[in-house]
Amino acid sequence: MLYSRAAPDGFDGDLAQTPEILRRTKKLSQAPQQLWDGVLRRLGAEISSHTLEAWVRPLEPRAEGERLRLVCPNAFHRERVRVRLLPLIERHLLAEHGGPVELELVVSPPRPGAVGRGAAKSAKDAPDAEAEPGDACEALAPAAEVPARPAPLQLELPYRFENFVVGRCNALAREAGLAVARGQQQRINPLYVFSRAALGKTHLARAIAVEALHHNGGRVVYAPAEAFTNEFLAAIRNRETARFKRRYRDGVRLLVIDDVHFLRAKRATQLELLHTVTHLVDVGARVVLTGDRMPRDYQDFDPRLRSQLAAGLVAELEPPDVGVRREILRRKAAAGGVRIPDDCLELLVESVRGNVRDLESALIQLVASASLLKRPLDIELARGALQKLLPAPAAPERLAARDVIEIVAVFFGVRPDALAARTRRRDVLWPRQLAMSLCLRHTDSSAAEIGRLFGREHTAVRNAARSVERRILERARERYQVEELTSRLDALREERTGGA
Repeated sequence: MLYSRAAPDGFDGDLAQTPEILRRTKKLSQAPQQLWDGVLRRLGAEISSHTLEAWVRPLEPRAEGERLRLVCPNAFHRERVRVRLLPLIERHLLAEHGGPVELELVVSPPRPGAVGRGAAKSAKDAPDAEAEPGDACEALAPAAEVPARPAPLQLELPYRFENFVVGRCNALAREAGLAVARGQQQRINPLYVFSRAALGKTHLARAIAVEALHHNGGRVVYAPAEAFTNEFLAAIRNRETARFKRRYRDGVRLLVIDDVHFLRAKRATQLELLHTVTHLVDVGARVVLTGDRMPRDYQDFDPRLRSQLAAGLVAELEPPDVGVRREILRRKAAAGGVRIPDDCLELLVESVRGNVRDLESALIQLVASASLLKRPLDIELARGALQKLLPAPAAPERLAARDVIEIVAVFFGVRPDALAARTRRRDVLWPRQLAMSLCLRHTDSSAAEIGRLFGREHTAVRNAARSVERRILERARERYQVEELTSRLDALREERTGGA
């Protein structure tokens, strides 16, 4: 795909479909590498050495008739060059060549069994590669190679609503973000999402920006708070504050500022963000901000900014519950073409109770160990892999059988003693079997001990557990019931562990 340097700052709804308009007529009169070396020398005198090494030197020049192609390692790299460096490259290319050159930015096709240079660089990591004024409107571009036929922008991105795993821990934030992105809830303005590290703030923030660009069009600007700060300070130094304000205000339909906690003790930047948010809200634009705590807990923030953060909807992303942890691991494994045995999956789910990054680390440890040792994925390997990450894991607290019976009875709306009654009524039989099965799984009680609580033999408990396993494989309704009850039991166990 070809791109125009005439695109406005930030995201534009037509960005993915913009045709290249850099038309040049003069044929190349020298080898492309020689010409490109001259351009590199000229650029080196104008931009930082880090920017030159990170973004310009990876480009590979190729001449095709009157056209010079600059091959980028991946689509994200191409977007960064187009947005921030293409005007400089064009100017120095014109000076070095002595006349106009048709210029084209393309993505290197993936090589079999290899990853192109820079393909491993993610969109989240890339802003740290340079600290120049142009960083604030970070390009939400793909981190992987794209097919020859360009796809819509949101399909190229790693952060989307489709791959945001939803559970009770994050449902409110996710639904609010989707509503804001689609312009369905004008009263939610601004939307402030907060959580501890690695619980999905950045994923959700970028997904909102992408969905808004795809659904409503208009100008969408995403910026980490650090980049917002860097550009603001650069604008002050260079006396370009008017340009900075235009970048973040003029024509913006959605502004997303990620990690506002970075602004602690930065009073001038706090005030600039306050004025920017106030202006956008007043003109009907939407604003989304994320941070690591409740607005009232930013004691070193300007009181007016704290008030503005809390003026719309405040939504929390809580640590993933057992269902979300399980689904995250399943999706991550499936994306890598790996099938994890159920017992290994459950061990990871039970053992890793931190954030999403912890889950990914455990999965990588397990899969890499199996690959390097040329061993199948099994429970023994999983335990060994977890020991590398959790040298002294605390054994999860086991519930009492009566706790399980109580939760099952409340869920189905029956009395706990009814589960031990001598009846095979449908409204009692299934809850009884389920309670027996969950007691085996979530308590230290033996089958005989569980049987005595229900007035039955231990063989009845084993039979009930096998019956439950068959039914959840065959029937979605019963499977959802088991997942919900398991989630409630995990919540009770975690509550007791936290209070200990």
